Amino acid sequence: MTWLSIADHNDRRFSVLGLGKDQQDAPVCGIQPDDLLTSGSIMFETRQAPDGRPQLLFGYKSTYPWLRSLTFQAIPGGGIALVQVQGSDITHAAIKHEDSGRSDVLRITYSWDSAAKWGCLALEEPENNRTVTVPVPNPRPIAIEDLRNMMLGRGDQTFGQDVIFAALSNKIEPLGPMPSLLPSTPLATPWGYKPASHLQRGDTVMTEGAGVVPVLQRVSRTVPARGSYAPIRLRAPYFGLQQDIVVAPDQRLVIDGPEVEYLFSKEAVLIPARHLVNGFAALQETSGQTITYTQLVLPAHETMLAAGTPVESLYIGRLRRQPVQLASSVLAGEDRNLLPEHGQPAHSVLKWFEAITLASRRAA
Repeated sequence: MTWLSIADHNDRRFSVLGLGKDQQDAPVCGIQPDDLLTSGSIMFETRQAPDGRPQLLFGYKSTYPWLRSLTFQAIPGGGIALVQVQGSDITHAAIKHEDSGRSDVLRITYSWDSAAKWGCLALEEPENNRTVTVPVPNPRPIAIEDLRNMMLGRGDQTFGQDVIFAALSNKIEPLGPMPSLLPSTPLATPWGYKPASHLQRGDTVMTEGAGVVPVLQRVSRTVPARGSYAPIRLRAPYFGLQQDIVVAPDQRLVIDGPEVEYLFSKEAVLIPARHLVNGFAALQETSGQTITYTQLVLPAHETMLAAGTPVESLYIGRLRRQPVQLASSVLAGEDRNLLPEHGQPAHSVLKWFEAITLASRRAA
């Protein structure tokens, strides 16, 4: 997959070669203004308005030489509506979002394959690992020039204040569980620490509490280094680290100690890296336009050791029983019979306010 464009309120980039590619590389999509992108994905993250008011979030409109538009709008009651207009043809889809009681960050992904007459609108809550999808009937291909203008902010386009970033890919982007470690992250094995990218199915890793277990799968994905994908540096010696590691905001660490037992009556809990950022033990990491993350699937969602600190392996729940969701995930194409079935997470996952409370006490 190739990311063609990334945009936020400070910077906008678009390249038919793909972001980060060499200038000598061949284009990955059409280069003429009227060339069409027949399949791809538009992704953006937005903060949900606390009052639930309707608002236009992202999109474009062009009237010459004929009417074309694609808009994403927050709708009353919580949810996102997509409307695509091309001449007299109108495509519409809406997806409802159940209010979680706070102004959550939502990730919206619209993927289409016009040749296959297939489209999907997905709403994800990165902090809660929730995904809801609806089909988009008969999606239309989109002109490269319209996409370029939308992403670069030219002409009649909308980029709402609540939108954090937007990105465009020439591929159908996966949904659901995502990798969250840098490929260079050192993971404990019976033969010492090895980079995560060097481990494959059949290798073994050391775990906390379960000894040596086999690696069932390793998955990787390149994503925009923005929003809920923006990397975080965890600094040694905090969290028991022997060296700094860089992780995605959703990578969860296993935290134990007297504060955990006192606050939650548990020996250990899982806390996302995003809630550990405090300016010294965990910092926002500078990065390029995109970043590649990797992660391991273990038999029973065991806890791995990354540079000395316990971290969560990829939790996939009962994905193997859900063929549609499996086909749209980073594990698409894998034999479902070789995938594990994960019950409840190995440890309780702290809610956002619990995680912030624990992080504050540890920083005190």
